[in-house]
Amino acid sequence: MVLTDDNFATIVTAIESGRRVYDNVRKFIVYIFAHLTPEVVPFLVFALSAGAVPLPLTVLQILAIDLGTETLPALALGRERAEPGIMSRPPRRSSQSVINKDMLVRSWGWLGTVSAALAMTAFFYVLWGAGWHPGDPTGPGTPLHHAYLTATTATFAGIVPCQVGTAIAARTDHAALRDIGFFSNPLLLAGIAFELVFTAALVYAPPLQHLFGTAALPLDVILLISAFPPLVWGTDEVRRWARRRHHHS
Repeated sequence: MVLTDDNFATIVTAIESGRRVYDNVRKFIVYIFAHLTPEVVPFLVFALSAGAVPLPLTVLQILAIDLGTETLPALALGRERAEPGIMSRPPRRSSQSVINKDMLVRSWGWLGTVSAALAMTAFFYVLWGAGWHPGDPTGPGTPLHHAYLTATTATFAGIVPCQVGTAIAARTDHAALRDIGFFSNPLLLAGIAFELVFTAALVYAPPLQHLFGTAALPLDVILLISAFPPLVWGTDEVRRWARRRHHHS
């Protein structure tokens, strides 16, 4: 640390800035890691069922998530303000790495698992609603092919709202969302708006439908996946509340 003035209060400001940057790097990683689980689970379901369950998510749809929908919100998390109470925490150990066990449990085992469960719920909701049973053919030319395209689209479109919920949850590692304010990061809100518009284009624009293997979603599926953001964020909010309560006790 190099002081450029004779005000020692600058040291406090510098430490707070360093802690904020460190926290924001961790928030970025939590957000990115959380979506590995809902991207991997569909392939595990397909493999473990020996193909009786058709592949719930295509490779191009995964690329659309990794390179399209999640990029701007992830970058916006790097601009989060410092959480309340950031200077009251004890200093972290010098040996502590940025990625630790608690972060992996939160991203893969908590946020990721909830997101995967919700996305697969959307997939099976569409297929079962169309009269599908395990092992039924869903390839081109079969009666269930369009339902299968709609189901994979529901999986893809279901992961995106889960991303929204994850982004909101990842904004804080300790504090509640109300403590920092829902609208305090306009860049994140802009990133969320972009990913929703981008997803709508992939789902409803005919040229992109042909390229990414998507189909227009009916209203009931849209209403279903619209509930995903508060479910993902809400479960993590409960986890952080329980963590704060345990810490205070």
